[in-house]
Amino acid sequence: MATFPLRIGTPDGLLYEGEAERIVCRTITGDLAILAGHINYCTALGMGEAHVVLEDGTVRNAACIGGMLTVIGGSVHVLATTWEWEENIDEERAKEARRKAEEMIAKGGLSDHDYAIVQAKLQRALVRLSVKQ
Repeated sequence: MATFPLRIGTPDGLLYEGEAERIVCRTITGDLAILAGHINYCTALGMGEAHVVLEDGTVRNAACIGGMLTVIGGSVHVLATTWEWEENIDEERAKEARRKAEEMIAKGGLSDHDYAIVQAKLQRALVRLSVKQ
């Protein structure tokens, strides 16, 4: 299968640079798959699972929490707010974050602002746990 140059980074640094056959990410409007030959494109990333198929067929899974994806001249660049490869996700920490968020929601009494923050924390924990499955 044809490949394209892919760079994945966060504000903390470059996480991957090399050839890929496919990348699938959650955007703010739904899931998106990029293959070689994709037209120039730019989108905001949402919160969800990401999958990268490397040129040797290896699939790497990650949790992606926001950012931008661009395709320019056949090269794909991902600048994620948070990008955690499956092997780097601390499952126990994610379970604890989920438990705390669920507990705070069940307890109630949160302002709209605090509720939105707790919901976002819960969603991040669920994405991380989903990647680990």
